[in-house]
Amino acid sequence: MQLKKKLLLTAVGMACHLSAHAQSATFDVETQELHLPVVDVMLKDEQVGKFEVEMQLVPNTIVSDFTIKKITPITSSISTDGILGHITNRGSLACGMDNQLSTLQGGFVFINENGQIRGFDVDFCRAVAAAVLNNANVVAPVMVVPGNRQVALKPGNVDILTAITTWTSSRDASWGNFTWITLYDGQGFVVKKDSGITSIEQFEGATICVTGGTTTIVNLEEVFNQRGISFTPVVFSNDNQAFSAYEQGQCTAYTTDRSLLSVIIYKSDTPNAHLLLDETISKEPLAPSVPFGDEQWLKIVRTVIFGLINAEELGITQANVDTMMNSDNPEVKRLLGVEGSFGQAELGLETDAIARAVRAVGNYGEIYERNLGTGGIGIPRGLNKLWTDGGLIYAPPLR
Repeated sequence: MQLKKKLLLTAVGMACHLSAHAQSATFDVETQELHLPVVDVMLKDEQVGKFEVEMQLVPNTIVSDFTIKKITPITSSISTDGILGHITNRGSLACGMDNQLSTLQGGFVFINENGQIRGFDVDFCRAVAAAVLNNANVVAPVMVVPGNRQVALKPGNVDILTAITTWTSSRDASWGNFTWITLYDGQGFVVKKDSGITSIEQFEGATICVTGGTTTIVNLEEVFNQRGISFTPVVFSNDNQAFSAYEQGQCTAYTTDRSLLSVIIYKSDTPNAHLLLDETISKEPLAPSVPFGDEQWLKIVRTVIFGLINAEELGITQANVDTMMNSDNPEVKRLLGVEGSFGQAELGLETDAIARAVRAVGNYGEIYERNLGTGGIGIPRGLNKLWTDGGLIYAPPLR
């Protein structure tokens, strides 16, 4: 069965879209599978990637709804000038981020009152865009489901991947280059308050909802096996499905990163009905990553993150960055590009690149508080305080 119409897949607010060559697409009536041999990933009018896609029809849907079964990269189109040159020529930055948008004002990815995609992860992409292109508003959001994050990092797809991604040794070896930790997190559990559960030892024989394509399942199995706790995992393709199943009573608990649990509980219809257990069973350092093969781009993104952290330490904010350009503090002068170049020029950045980034999104603390902290969903900073304040957030100086 040949498809007769062109298929265009778009995401809300995206400057990026997927265009499928439907003239060669086929649909298997027996298996209900759709095969798209060529899907172009487009930013504006420029092709930045090409995939083969296999999709499965979801039964009993009002409109034809397909889930993605497999994505295979075909070609990539990185500029010979590297990612920086490619971004400069294109005039935009492709930022891979979590595919679950919220309309609540806070979290990792959400739609604000002006219809713009914002959030903790988004702000780091906006900071890089401001540093490189002097415009934080040219970020093209690319929604990435958890199971496809490794594919998204193939050269020619996204320029930066955030997508609430834990930095692990295997991912560092096979996915792409991780830049710097932007959030220290850990895996936790949420249960109904009326369940009476206060510790994971009470999960003996329980069903636990988890999201596939994440480190969550492996952590869960390892810890529960070590403690001799038998359980049944129920795996879902995304966090919203997993949490909904837990809310409906299909599972005793839902487990994922504690920060994400806080986001989901916060935006639920009954936030006071849930209890986030105190115990944390894993280390989940979250960090943006970039494709392999471009050391210059890796160092550019890392330098911008360093700059945002050091800006908070030095008291440089979005509101006072221009005033601080006149500071007598040599560290401030170096960071804002007032006094020579200390690595920026060698990376292809303007000396005021960090000033541009802070002017656009604020320092690290402002990014945290606006999205995850008091101005967002109310997660205490904890380990994500500066090292000078008893936390783990620390960055090498610009020197």
